[in-house]
Amino acid sequence: MAKQRILMTGATSGLGAGAALELARDHHVTVGGGTWHEVRAFRERARQADARLDVVRLDLLNESDLAYAASLGVDTLVLNAAVLEGGSIVDVPMDLVRRAFDINVFAQLDLARRIVPQMMRRKRGRIVWMSSEAGLYAPPFLGVYAATKHAIEAIASVMRTELRPFGISVATINPGLVRTSSEQTGAESYRYWSPLADLLVPMPPGMPPVALVQDQQPMIDAIVEAIPDQSSLYRTMVPEDAVAETRLAQELAWTTRSNGMP
Repeated sequence: MAKQRILMTGATSGLGAGAALELARDHHVTVGGGTWHEVRAFRERARQADARLDVVRLDLLNESDLAYAASLGVDTLVLNAAVLEGGSIVDVPMDLVRRAFDINVFAQLDLARRIVPQMMRRKRGRIVWMSSEAGLYAPPFLGVYAATKHAIEAIASVMRTELRPFGISVATINPGLVRTSSEQTGAESYRYWSPLADLLVPMPPGMPPVALVQDQQPMIDAIVEAIPDQSSLYRTMVPEDAVAETRLAQELAWTTRSNGMP
């Protein structure tokens, strides 16, 4: 496989970080971190792993950072950045709902729209959206996150059809729900705002349902294989139990009544 210039947003932690370090063995990888602290920390992590890659600040809500990222001339754009807000869909503060869509959807679509013309001129390129198991069904108390991932699924689907005639491939990667860094993802942010709110639907114990997976390496391996592969399946979902869980949830949507009864 030819060496590619890969830009990955939000890949200084979690599965994206693991994938970036491995992709750097065969490709020129640039990782975007949202803050200078994240940039410096990941540069040190890459140094310790003997991985040769570039780490740049890419605050997706910063116009200058977006413009700089769009100037890098990448072959493959991996839209990996995401924030996760836990809480019922009627309780999460609207400013956090808007921020989740701004980061997970709008800013990354903005970046893609800046880079697509370059790919069209070259008649080649690849865009990989890091979606989620939650992009195909919505777990309770993760509704805001799931809504952003559902939006990504729609965007990626139409992109794939519209950009295919120009030599640009589009794919999604849908990891199962994994607790990688709650400080980074905001999975537990409800602990900060919920005591200050008059909750309509209190968070049950043990929610949100973000699983602790002991071995994330098989997921990272699948991500590393899919990102540079122009002929990969359109959707890559890992692990297998996430595939089964998602298909079951989708089937139930056709048979369960609106009042929740079978």
